[in-house]
Amino acid sequence: MKKHIVAGLKTLLFQVGLILFLACSLVMLWAAGGSGGEPKPRVTNSLGMTFAYVPPGTFKMGSPTEERGRFDDETRHRVTLTKGFYLQTTEVTQGQWTRVMGDNPSNFDQCGSDCPVESVSWNDVQDFIQKINKMEGEDRYRLPTESEWEYACRAGSKLGYCFDSKEHDLQEYAWFDMNSEPHTHPVGQKTANRWGLFDMHGNVWEWCQDHYRSYPDEPVIDPPAAVGGTGRIRRGGGWKNGPRDLRCANRGRSTPEEESDAWGFRLVLIP
Repeated sequence: MKKHIVAGLKTLLFQVGLILFLACSLVMLWAAGGSGGEPKPRVTNSLGMTFAYVPPGTFKMGSPTEERGRFDDETRHRVTLTKGFYLQTTEVTQGQWTRVMGDNPSNFDQCGSDCPVESVSWNDVQDFIQKINKMEGEDRYRLPTESEWEYACRAGSKLGYCFDSKEHDLQEYAWFDMNSEPHTHPVGQKTANRWGLFDMHGNVWEWCQDHYRSYPDEPVIDPPAAVGGTGRIRRGGGWKNGPRDLRCANRGRSTPEEESDAWGFRLVLIP
């Protein structure tokens, strides 16, 4: 009799363990974005912000010495990012900023809610990130690191821009001094890069997490945001800039208190 009871308990425990294992596996698959652990290509949050998945990979950060318009601080070096991440497909809009912050600091506020928010300092952006994380109930949002930003901008390109090195093709991808009229424009109107990211060139400069520092000469893996340098990094160029400033490798910097109607940002979403 005792043997039958023990055997029955063992069977029951095995079945319970199997159920728990399967349940945990399903939860892990759901969290990863689908069957097989593959991340979702895109996710959208409660504010209507859409994020595209940027896969891991290796790229040459900076620019070759022969690149047209190159600056001396663009030392070329190999960077490997071992983890994919989600990057907002557009710059943060005035409407999204207003829903989080309750105001609209933009100079071009008549442009509309789908235009990028601008006239925000790096410090202002940190306040936005703190509030949106509180709204979501966890620390899910941050600025991209400089290496993440350039990797995502290039989307596999080894040339000056996400498409090639021909400046006359910029008008298809960017709002800049040749076509901006001059002011910002609604996000997502130009052609996206290969990873579905809009306005990586032009419209507004985009704040990154890093302090400005010189690049290393040697290859690096998963570089963190640079700290201890001068100013904070901006990338991508804006509506008032020329082709030289819109290149993938171009680096801008400003103090975290400064602001301009040509500066904005986009966010990284942490899965």
